Amino acid sequence: MSAFTPFPADGFTARWDTWDGTHHEELTLRWENEAWTALGMVSREQIQYVVRLSPMWEIRQFLLFRDLDEPDLWLGTDGQGRWGEMNGAHRPELDGCTDLALGCTPFDYLVPARRNQPAVDGAAIIQAIEVDVETLGLTVGFRHYHRRSDTTFHVEHLGEITEFSVDAYGLPLDIEGAFRRR
Repeated sequence: MSAFTPFPADGFTARWDTWDGTHHEELTLRWENEAWTALGMVSREQIQYVVRLSPMWEIRQFLLFRDLDEPDLWLGTDGQGRWGEMNGAHRPELDGCTDLALGCTPFDYLVPARRNQPAVDGAAIIQAIEVDVETLGLTVGFRHYHRRSDTTFHVEHLGEITEFSVDAYGLPLDIEGAFRRR
């Protein structure tokens, strides 16, 4: 199994366009306070998100901003699979999830690929919180990751298959029909 290149500690920015070129996303990763912070801006959905990640690429906090200065959604986990809102309300229906999926961003694929890094022809099943960015509804779903080569992944979710290649950092390049990396 090959490891991805570590991100530079002074930060890294990646950009994608939607397949039709009408919208874009910008993702910035920064090393802060001994953890990673991912900041994303998605123009089509008019959202911003912030994800705090442990050094081992485990999600610790998630904030979603739509049209307010304060987060519309703010979730956190204790690192043991127990999830809650930042106001202290436990969300037991989310317990056991390791990942988040917004359904509108290539970032959905980065964290599971970097953290798990299955061997070529290896597979992993990811339990993810699926966030509806319009309604703020949360559901739990499973994604089946299969690593086809050092740089190619195959993901099955709800009967749909997504195949994509990643760069040396594990960031998705083009995702057919959805995103093109700039």
